[in-house]
Amino acid sequence: MANKIITQRITPHLWFANEAEEAAKFYTSIFQHSSIGNITHYTDAGHDIHGMPAGSVLTVDFTLDGQHFIGLNGGPYFKFNEAVSFMVRCANQEEIDYYWEKLREGGDPKADQCGWLKDKFGLSWQVAPVQLEEMLMDKDKDRLSRVMNAIFKMKKIELKAIEEAYRAPVGVK
Repeated sequence: MANKIITQRITPHLWFANEAEEAAKFYTSIFQHSSIGNITHYTDAGHDIHGMPAGSVLTVDFTLDGQHFIGLNGGPYFKFNEAVSFMVRCANQEEIDYYWEKLREGGDPKADQCGWLKDKFGLSWQVAPVQLEEMLMDKDKDRLSRVMNAIFKMKKIELKAIEEAYRAPVGVK
């Protein structure tokens, strides 16, 4: 993908202090069908504004399972927060366990809640089963409440537990 111009209309642009290349390598090691593309570098131009050494990495294009991203080394001025996260939809518990463990490696375990985690770069991810979306759209308020109550007690999503809550007999809370 080097020297290829990406034409995806909307591309998440992630601001790192100076870890964009490290982050791209970390993320592409986790997701299949992933790659690192173009890497650009700072020059002396604008040094009085950005303060980054000439030759250091400016941006890294990378693709995770077909989704294109750009990582920018912009300095320590901005930090990720939970207001934005990326959802990883998983087909089964094995996938949930895999992505949960890989993405939270070196991350903040205090941030783990209801399927959300924070990785070692401070980026938030939600690792959830594809079945959850259908469960949350169910019109049965009791069923929805049981699922939500089960999720609120979890850090990592346990698919069997939410499926049991979803299928519980009428009248069970």
